[in-house]
Amino acid sequence: MSSYRRANVAGGSYFFTVVTERRQRILTDDALRLALREAITKVRLERPFQIDGWVLLPDHLHAIWTLPEGDTDFSTRWRLIKSAVTRTVGEIYFRPEWHTKVRAKKHCGTIWQHRYWEHLIQDADDFRHHMNYLHFNPVRHGLVKNVADWPYSSFHRLVEQGIYAKDWSGISLQPIINDA
Repeated sequence: MSSYRRANVAGGSYFFTVVTERRQRILTDDALRLALREAITKVRLERPFQIDGWVLLPDHLHAIWTLPEGDTDFSTRWRLIKSAVTRTVGEIYFRPEWHTKVRAKKHCGTIWQHRYWEHLIQDADDFRHHMNYLHFNPVRHGLVKNVADWPYSSFHRLVEQGIYAKDWSGISLQPIINDA
């Protein structure tokens, strides 16, 4: 059994990678994408958090969240989000050949990998690096040629806010986010 311990800093910002079970290319399907959006909206009503950056790719997602002051519990938020998505569209994406005894005992579907990866953002440079990384990810994976061409990303919102230029290429991954 792994002795992995998650970093818990109250009010911290975290970079997450969440992956589908066996890297199924389903996250950008309309039904799943909409279920994910709805789940996040509901969870944020009960357990607020700020979504600083987001990109949804076919088989995984990256996100940067900032938790409220005094709050360290991102794990419950992810559990609630993943569970809500599974309840909403789990039957559509159910794969009986993947449904092991362990998954059945834990009432897991076959949409998500059990765990996720998280990284505590250390400072402004680390924040910029991870924001640039997640927005450039669709280009890196060969899904589009330009960052602005990928529709499932916070990049468009940040362009509207003047944080990124619409033609940002991400090639250098240099900090382009305004400090102001």
